[in-house]
Amino acid sequence: MFDNIGQVVLLFWRTLASLPVAWRQREKVFEQFFEIGNASLLMVCVLAFFIGGVLALQTGPALVARGLPSAVGGIVGIAVAKELAPVMMAILIAGRIGSAMAAEIGSMRVYQEIDALRTMNINPIHYLVLPRVVAMAVALPMLVVFAILIGWFGGATVAAVNRHMMIPYAAYFGDLRNMVELKDVANGVFKSFCFALIIGTVSCHQGLTTMDGPRGIGRSVTKAVVNSIILIVMFDYILTRMLLH
Repeated sequence: MFDNIGQVVLLFWRTLASLPVAWRQREKVFEQFFEIGNASLLMVCVLAFFIGGVLALQTGPALVARGLPSAVGGIVGIAVAKELAPVMMAILIAGRIGSAMAAEIGSMRVYQEIDALRTMNINPIHYLVLPRVVAMAVALPMLVVFAILIGWFGGATVAAVNRHMMIPYAAYFGDLRNMVELKDVANGVFKSFCFALIIGTVSCHQGLTTMDGPRGIGRSVTKAVVNSIILIVMFDYILTRMLLH
């Protein structure tokens, strides 16, 4: 386990050290950015809308029963911005994009394409890892901003149409504006940036260490997703503790 963690950390530092050559790989960065960002946008919006709706549905009736209908917007706004949007979107991207990264690089490893890159004096980190990590670090925070906005709107829609709440949009967003500060949104975006680095590095590492043919590719994909989700949840707690002060 510690050897695996050390390899991931070493790959991350090597990727950071290769940032000056990122501009040379801009075409691959844009290609990965489209796959991570544009192609995932619809799923992100659907998931975020229902996350906000479920949160309003769970908290709204209880608050209304206690004479606090105006608090629904603030609670949904803070929960979505600081916690649910960054974590849930990171898990979604880990399952959709992280698995694809591990499978693609793992296939190249199994079929000796990475060895061919080294033979041609092409650094696999520059060519394969760097574009994916950079694109992930840019795309995921942008997706989280979309998710926050859609999640707020989903909570407002449920609060307005549910017969146990019937909270007007103006009241909902008025309380949200009073409760949610810019730093709350910034905290969520910063978390998503950290999660993006985790997903990109872990997925690429699993791909680069794939062995044992097609069966090994399946194991690498599974490990990439599971390890990414575990690290996302662990670092979510660490980052939350840091950002509370």
